[in-house]
Amino acid sequence: MTYFLPLVLGFCIAFLAVILPGLINMTAAKISLQEGKSQALSFAIGASVVVFFQTFIAVLFARFISNHQEIVTTLQEIGILVFSLLSVYFFWVAKKPKKPKTNLKIKGKSNRFFFGMLLSTLNLLPIPFYVFASMGLSAAGYFSFDTLPVSFFVTGVVLGSFTVFYIYIVAFKKIEKKTEFMMKNINTIIGSVTTFMAVVTLLKLLYK
Repeated sequence: MTYFLPLVLGFCIAFLAVILPGLINMTAAKISLQEGKSQALSFAIGASVVVFFQTFIAVLFARFISNHQEIVTTLQEIGILVFSLLSVYFFWVAKKPKKPKTNLKIKGKSNRFFFGMLLSTLNLLPIPFYVFASMGLSAAGYFSFDTLPVSFFVTGVVLGSFTVFYIYIVAFKKIEKKTEFMMKNINTIIGSVTTFMAVVTLLKLLYK
């Protein structure tokens, strides 16, 4: 159970983080529609390989940070400012998000595995995301930076990401309309989350 929990947490976090339409999801769906399921799966596997390395690097970095309390405190102080600014942006500044375009053009039919790796490599957001996610889970007592928990967590993230890619590949037309509610309200949702994170971080600093 000690190792099963990091696997489940990694899967759930990755699933929720990737489920909204994005470049990799939409590209996987488009390749599936244009070139077939096998090509799209090759693309998704390539993207997932990069997710593995990104998550592993992120967790190693998080472990280093967690061992240096002065860095943790500084990051928490910076985090309050960042989360507050993001809350202001998503609640009052950001425009209503546009519906993702599904008519993107994919030129050529080169190896889709390496194409998936390329697009996933260009997306650097997972690294800081999983740094803070793993640190948060560790602080809450649900995760440790020992070798096996890290391995299971990274595996869970890869499986969660690939599962979302697979859903887009095989059922894009069915889920396309179901994502509209999330897209219409995504700024409010993100703003609420960042406000909550700012308050929690501030309370931790005040009462530690």
